[in-house]
Amino acid sequence: MHPSISNTPSASLSARLYQFMRDHQLTSFFLLAYAFSWLVTLPYVLSVWGVIKGDFIIGYMVNKWVGPALAAMLMTRIVAGKAGSLHLRMQIRNWRVQWQWYLFIFVGIPALVLLGVLFVPSALDNFHGLTPDIPVSYLINFILIFFAVGLPEEIGWRAFALPRLQSRYGQLWGTLLLGVLWAFWHALYYLTPAHGGGPGNRFADVLLNFALFFLFVESLSIIFTWVFNHTQGSIFIAGLMHTAIDAPQLVWLPLFLPVGALNSAKGETSLLSAVIIPFGFLALLLLLLTHGALGYQPGTIKGATFEE
Repeated sequence: MHPSISNTPSASLSARLYQFMRDHQLTSFFLLAYAFSWLVTLPYVLSVWGVIKGDFIIGYMVNKWVGPALAAMLMTRIVAGKAGSLHLRMQIRNWRVQWQWYLFIFVGIPALVLLGVLFVPSALDNFHGLTPDIPVSYLINFILIFFAVGLPEEIGWRAFALPRLQSRYGQLWGTLLLGVLWAFWHALYYLTPAHGGGPGNRFADVLLNFALFFLFVESLSIIFTWVFNHTQGSIFIAGLMHTAIDAPQLVWLPLFLPVGALNSAKGETSLLSAVIIPFGFLALLLLLLTHGALGYQPGTIKGATFEE
């Protein structure tokens, strides 16, 4: 008589792992998000530094879906089953929010980015002027970034992690902790030329840039939580906001700054130092006006359970 499959060592190990992931939802999510993303990004980083040969840019491009998005979808299914997955899809499709939030995303966020650029020395002196193709280029890049970056990241950071962090640590500390983990998830990026890293750049400059980026992300985390809490946890809106922050980097910034400067360590330092000012000011203002609650109201964001 053969032993039951459910009594095999592998089945027992799978059951323990499954229970661990249910009991430690946040730990499991972040471990998966980091592991999945870094595994597909590392070959590209190593190729940039000449350790291995080959074109691995595709891993760098898809790591948002492979990392935070996939980790969130897997963990949602494990801890909440089909009902949780259905709720996640509803969050992603939830575009019905008050018009003020669209105004904030499509006008307010770009205005803050532009204000930050104006703090960059000589930015206005180097302004090339607008061209007729700018609106079309911006729209195309916005759509591409939304589906490649904004939406998949927010499926992880805001849809899965933020409600549980707020439930466990409160609005402010939960938000700041998410900012820490969100920022360090980008650490490998700072070893690539796209973020002023890569061969030929001093490690001290790269470290400074990451420190500035860390402060920037903490400010963004506060703003994201405020928007998330006021839009009933809409991931569609969070994805749009993420995109509104990223898209100008490809379309607007080259109008003010040479592309070579943007991709250098010093260019990254100058830009990050500048954009921290308006976004940091808004984050501080929101903390003061909301007394740290950031618009949170119990029961308005459903679907998050916490057993860690």
